[in-house]
Amino acid sequence: MAQFFFITISFLSLTVGATENHILFPYQKLVFGQTLVSQNQIFETGFFSPGKSLKRFLGIWYKNTPDVVVWVANRNHPITASESPVLMVSKNTSLVISSSGRSIIWLANSSRVASNPVLHLLDSGNLVLVDDTSTATEEYLWQSFDYPTDTLLPGMKIVDDNEAGVERYLTSWRNPVDPSPGEYVHRIQNRGLAQMVTLRGGRKKYRLGQWNGICYAGAQKFPSAIYKPEFFFREERMISVGEPYQSSLLVRATLDTSGAIVCHTMNLRRDKWNLVTMFPLDTCDEYATCGPNCICKPDRPIRCECLKGFAPKFQKDWDLQDWSGGCTRTKPLNCNGGDGFHQVVGVKFPDMSRFWLNTSMSLSECRVECLKNCGCIAYANPFITNGSTGCLMWFDDLIDTKQLPSAYNNQHIYIRVPTSELDFDMGLEEQKEKKRPTRLIVISIVSGVLVSAIINGSVLFVARRKRKAVKRNNEDLELPTIKMATIIQATSNFSMENMIGHGGFGPVYKGYMPTGKEIAVKRMSRSSQLGLEEFRNEVMVIAKLQHRNIVRLLGCCIEEEERMLIYEYLDNKSLDYFVFDNSRRTLLTWPKRFDIIMGTARGILYLHHDSRLKIIHRDLKTSNILLDGNLTPKISDFGLARIFEEGQSLARTKRVVGTYGYMAPEYAIDGKLSMKSDIFSLGVVVLEIISGKKNRGYEHTDHYLNLLGHLVIMLAGMVALERKQDYRVDG
Repeated sequence: MAQFFFITISFLSLTVGATENHILFPYQKLVFGQTLVSQNQIFETGFFSPGKSLKRFLGIWYKNTPDVVVWVANRNHPITASESPVLMVSKNTSLVISSSGRSIIWLANSSRVASNPVLHLLDSGNLVLVDDTSTATEEYLWQSFDYPTDTLLPGMKIVDDNEAGVERYLTSWRNPVDPSPGEYVHRIQNRGLAQMVTLRGGRKKYRLGQWNGICYAGAQKFPSAIYKPEFFFREERMISVGEPYQSSLLVRATLDTSGAIVCHTMNLRRDKWNLVTMFPLDTCDEYATCGPNCICKPDRPIRCECLKGFAPKFQKDWDLQDWSGGCTRTKPLNCNGGDGFHQVVGVKFPDMSRFWLNTSMSLSECRVECLKNCGCIAYANPFITNGSTGCLMWFDDLIDTKQLPSAYNNQHIYIRVPTSELDFDMGLEEQKEKKRPTRLIVISIVSGVLVSAIINGSVLFVARRKRKAVKRNNEDLELPTIKMATIIQATSNFSMENMIGHGGFGPVYKGYMPTGKEIAVKRMSRSSQLGLEEFRNEVMVIAKLQHRNIVRLLGCCIEEEERMLIYEYLDNKSLDYFVFDNSRRTLLTWPKRFDIIMGTARGILYLHHDSRLKIIHRDLKTSNILLDGNLTPKISDFGLARIFEEGQSLARTKRVVGTYGYMAPEYAIDGKLSMKSDIFSLGVVVLEIISGKKNRGYEHTDHYLNLLGHLVIMLAGMVALERKQDYRVDG
């Protein structure tokens, strides 16, 4: 066997010698320091020591990124440094790890006896035992894909098949340097509607939501170009889920040591991983974070709200933002025809403890069935395919309900409440309107026709003037304009699966231009509080900026009522997506946080001093700092930016705009605007990056100050203590 050169890698903490072969023949030994490499140099297998650990394991990792281990054989049986491990295929068709100190450390028995069993490492990352006399390449005697550890690879499946007695699930590492089974398990749960859950010690930690016929209702959709999962059902039971293998795309989903599911794709050079998405997405994804009969709204400062007809069970706890006690009914239900239903639009359905499921009922039939049963407290269509079908009813407290983004507004639940609670519901108002005399309706119709005839000419006149004004306003935009048809094609007609975010301006979609270039399209919604002035301001300001820490604006689109901005696409969303999440912030090492701080500071320096225009951003915050695939920061959202004249250092305004918690006091109170305003905001951002806490909404048991106020108290205490110590020394 030819000897390869030696490669030193910090993760393995040892020198690895690789063999040219991807096959291990019977009685051939693979010892510590040797590896098998898959045919196209994708995966590598051998013995490794994670981090600075002295324990040794048989594992599989990516050859170009050896710190990413995707499978471990002897998780429960580590090998000590004093032992010399050996991997070989035995004569009875078993895969065996033995050592000098112990006869057998780990054993994998094959499904049948073979005349000439050999071990292959495939380019899919699957370690397979085959009979080399077999003509069927998929007739494996044994395969590592049947025994997943913490990583799901394309071609591998999570399984829950009770008929066959087969269960396969992901189990996290104990910690980053110990691959033994940790406390988190990610698996299929078939109870009523199938769903994926993450368990911690047997208790639910996270729940992706029930399968609604298209996706898991509580999880962000993966881009279809990256992730195309395959599901296998037997009747209504989900048997398996996995992604088919594609040789052209390297994807992995990992259950990390914090319980989060993290999905990465490898770049084109195949030397670096890019984060695609992860779950949980926000604090509302933590199981039952708001207690029973609540709905969690991640975009609200106070994220937990009682459902219609319910009130806080312990108001004092709610005042302290402790929602674990949940809500209780304000009025009892009346089962004798005195109840109705309140519709909640776009939700992740509550978990199912006591429920009833019928897959063939219509929604109207489901409503009638729920009213018949005094114990039914809510109902919904479980499936959103084929015009929404089926009937799902709940008979217990509603646990773990979450408000979803507007892209999921086709999944509704109907909460049972006394009729008196529906007085202000639109549905009841419409019913009252129907009961009014026909005479009033006729008068209203006639009056409407007359009024329409009178104002029709005026409306057309105003519309013409408005179109001319928009056309006039577009003529001085120094930016390429992109046709609406091109954007529709790029975003698949603004499909739900292409939606990647939502802000004050409106939804943001990922798209692919005809050239293959990835773009982010910010589409202004009609309900947006931002108007044409902010739109034009962002176009005119950012089009003149060129800096590696400023997001690039590629073009805009203004056709009729549509206003859209087209940016470069950045893989890792915004800074707050990482900083304020317990799981994702682990990806921000201290050197990386320092780089993000310095990059943001360089961007502000460019705006204030080095660009052609002196620009005050006015809304610098963690959500307006975007991150590319390398986590390089890029300042975005210039809709509120202010351009200063040459030599101008101060401005006053009566219109104070921005985000409270990031505004400098002199600006928020007196409307004084200067470069110091952005510096103050940058200081708050730095504080949040370091602490992982939000300035506004920070909680402490000793006071009600924000994070900045807490820091002032700490510094004042340190100064006082230092002075006291100096006094004692001098005394």
